[in-house]
Amino acid sequence: MKRRNLLQKLTFLLGIKGLLCLASLTAVVLALVSYTATVTIAPTLQFSIGATTASWTVYVNDVNQLRYLPGSGTPSGSQQPVLNATNINTFAFKVVTDAAKVCAVNITLTSAVNSTKFSKFQITVMFWNSTTSAWQGATLYAAATGSTAKSYINGLTAGDSGYVHQAASLTRYYLIEVTYSYDLVDATASVNVTFRYTPLPQASF
Repeated sequence: MKRRNLLQKLTFLLGIKGLLCLASLTAVVLALVSYTATVTIAPTLQFSIGATTASWTVYVNDVNQLRYLPGSGTPSGSQQPVLNATNINTFAFKVVTDAAKVCAVNITLTSAVNSTKFSKFQITVMFWNSTTSAWQGATLYAAATGSTAKSYINGLTAGDSGYVHQAASLTRYYLIEVTYSYDLVDATASVNVTFRYTPLPQASF
């Protein structure tokens, strides 16, 4: 009987000590010094759109003719505009890269051009050369990275696309050039074509 009472007392005392130890440990944890750091995230936009609309005049039986987005002249869209950096209607899009990231821009059409009307619709890209103050042909690439080039984007093929690669720490303005042939029908209903640009920041090409 005495032994049982002793065991009960011991168990009780150990329980109290365990609780005291736990309370002491909690107090130590609550007393630890902590620090915080705040990060300010600054999103950077490499791409900005230029002209979002354009009007072209094409003629039945036009073969291997040029039109520009944006374009000027007579017929409408047939001449390259002179770049005015403050006028978005003189360039298709602008890319500004810093020292940390290069940029690839994917160019495609939202849907293929009507191949029952056009026998050719080849898209290429030009950039403004600030040294010569003239538009110059830009290299089109087959992918966002890599060195495989392509001659043009085929607007008659659904999903066909091309990429321009812009190096770091550079500002450039771009122009879309289209070589077309409208020589299959004598239809004169308006045709709408929508260009889509997707900027892709890259560590390198």
